Amino acid sequence: MTTFLILLAILLTGLAAASLIVRKRRIRARVAAEDALKHIFHCDSSGTPCTLNSLAGALSCPIDVAAEIAKTLGEQNLVAVRGSELALTSEGREYALKVIRVHRLWERHLADETMVGELEWHKEAEEKEHTLSHEEAESLSKRLGHPVYDPHGDPIPSPSGRLPGEPGKNLEAFREGETVRVVHVEDEPGNVYKDLVDAGLYPGLDVTIRERTDRGVVLEHEGRATFLPGVTAGNLRVERSTAPVKTGPRKTLASLKPGEMAVVTGISPACRGLQRRRLMDLGVVPGTRIAAELRSATGDPTAYRIRGATIALRREHAELVYVD
Repeated sequence: MTTFLILLAILLTGLAAASLIVRKRRIRARVAAEDALKHIFHCDSSGTPCTLNSLAGALSCPIDVAAEIAKTLGEQNLVAVRGSELALTSEGREYALKVIRVHRLWERHLADETMVGELEWHKEAEEKEHTLSHEEAESLSKRLGHPVYDPHGDPIPSPSGRLPGEPGKNLEAFREGETVRVVHVEDEPGNVYKDLVDAGLYPGLDVTIRERTDRGVVLEHEGRATFLPGVTAGNLRVERSTAPVKTGPRKTLASLKPGEMAVVTGISPACRGLQRRRLMDLGVVPGTRIAAELRSATGDPTAYRIRGATIALRREHAELVYVD
């Protein structure tokens, strides 16, 4: 009897392991299929031909694997082959938009409700887009206030598949000396996006086009001049700004010396999520008077007096608060 139970346990363990392997394979196949649909959608949106070679490159897989994925999607009536190019059917486009909707909603969530850095948004959303159910996505959208754009400025498809228009124009559409507002920062490829983040560029920021060269463009914002190579600048979309042009660097809370007082004029759009909410909960809102009281022995953080209470802020956070 003991031998039988041991053999039965081994058999059940083997079946469970086999079932797990099959389930993982199915998940990997679905993820690959959804990534393929997204790639074909983005190719179509940008007017770029989608071929088996481009699909293999996007999925980082051999071309024969890409061909097998395309074949399976074709059998499911999600992809059609037109000559040497791949195109989405109406069903394939609807499926792709659902995946893209989840991805962009999750990036909005990460930006507005967490402390996750912007360089991590895309990676986390790439994983979440394959696991969040339709019901969970709609619940998330409701909690976020049904946003129309993600934190990069990309339009978020509606539940019915309607896609808002692409915001703004390329920088080439504007002349030297014009002030424009950044409305979209492309987050792929990652190394180019990092350069834009390091340059302090984000949707909602007003910049002035100071100079154009054969190598790129010089932008000025808040008294800071930034040179962007042509490839990097091409990942920005902007629109003409109606805000008054501000010259010189903006004064921030970090510039106050102990004993000085100022009035809060705003919080930088670069301050998002829980960090922004914390500042506002502390009373750091436009019109509030705030005074620097004491710096620590190391110079950071600094104690500030606001609405009868004393708070401590590190310099990196105080620099996000504009004052006058």
